[in-house]
Amino acid sequence: MPMHIQAICIFLSVILTNPLYAQTTPLERLETYVEIDTTNPPGNETRGVEFFAAIFDEIGIPYETAESAPGRGNIWARLEGGDEPGVVLLHHIDVVPATPEMWDTDPLQAIEIDGELFGRGTLDTKSLGIMHLEAFLALYESGVSLNRDVIFMATADEEAGGFFGAGWMVENRLDIFEDVGFVLNEGGRGTETHDGHTWFQIEVAQKRPSWLRLTATGQPGHGSRPLPNYATTRLIAALQRIHETPFEPRVLGPVREMFHGISDYVDTKWQEPLRNIDESILDPEFLAEFQAEQPTLHSLIRNTCSITMLTGSQKINVVPPTAVAELDCRILPDQDSDEFLEGIRQRINDDQIEVEQIMLFSAASTSSDTPLYSLLVQKIQENYPNAGVAPSVLGGFTDSHFFRDIDIASYGFIPVIRTAEQAAGVHGNNERIGIDAFNQGVRIMIDVVEDFATN
Repeated sequence: MPMHIQAICIFLSVILTNPLYAQTTPLERLETYVEIDTTNPPGNETRGVEFFAAIFDEIGIPYETAESAPGRGNIWARLEGGDEPGVVLLHHIDVVPATPEMWDTDPLQAIEIDGELFGRGTLDTKSLGIMHLEAFLALYESGVSLNRDVIFMATADEEAGGFFGAGWMVENRLDIFEDVGFVLNEGGRGTETHDGHTWFQIEVAQKRPSWLRLTATGQPGHGSRPLPNYATTRLIAALQRIHETPFEPRVLGPVREMFHGISDYVDTKWQEPLRNIDESILDPEFLAEFQAEQPTLHSLIRNTCSITMLTGSQKINVVPPTAVAELDCRILPDQDSDEFLEGIRQRINDDQIEVEQIMLFSAASTSSDTPLYSLLVQKIQENYPNAGVAPSVLGGFTDSHFFRDIDIASYGFIPVIRTAEQAAGVHGNNERIGIDAFNQGVRIMIDVVEDFATN
């Protein structure tokens, strides 16, 4: 019997006969995890660390924990193997805030409705954490000899930049990653379109956040006698100029490859434009429609800025001396950050508005020419023969850049198909995951990790 078939049989035997697996299903673990409040801010990720620590204690798996600040917990456990470069199974414990009155359910309760599990974190990224956990536990319980170290890692603070989590780990515990060559993280996904097509993205690069703070100054005074221009009006005018002056579109090689790879699996309307994206972006009407109907894909062909935070006076009848806006700008991986900032200042064209860069990540990407990437494609095609697979560029950011900065190949890979309606719940209302899709994702992740760590 081939080794990988034998190992899979051992895994199945473990899962079916081990009392721990019989008592607690992956879905039950996910439900428990979702109901642990790790909303960031403030985070309180140590609550999630305690959840994983209890599981490891029960099974007898050694682990380590560290708090980067009070309540900002991180946990990792290692299965030792051979000399091949190790792999980290990474996810973040924290979740973004939810507005309960906008949900159909309590965001901090795991509730099953019509085959879906509702709750904050069901997609981003507590379900991934449970997939990684199940693969890690199955590998441990099987007793199969490993060709490389496998590290389970759950970290804090990704939703606010990762500086108390993955970034802190790389800076303060670099020894953990000494023999690591790969990271599996969030960022990739499976998508089911309205006309039944399915395609998977494996994330290999991402736009960089260039978060900005704009501070306008002016003459303060009483609200009943405003001057022609003051801090608030100056700021509003500057923001309007930024909004009305979009950045020039351009297509990077990885984006072109991604669009071509998914063109057969998107709605018919977009197939030809994506195959010929370099020509398509020359048409202003296409750009407007692309942004309106496909904002995620549109964000990959230009730098973008979203005006997300505004502050001014603390009292309605006081004209404030300063007004502040914060912008979530995302720049293409090859964009020079200083040049981008200069472009923002030119758009603002007001020397009484200070522009401060409050966060910037380095540009980094991962080649798709690795054995792990090939294995991910193989496993997707085995489970979804009619699905397309393509390397992708992410419009958002994840913790993967911390590891790419130290030359560790990092891939965004979540083997779960989600509908457009489900995808809208990420950072939105009614976040939820299909239960069958989640259980299938668990099986695929176990298969991926087993194959990569034993063959």
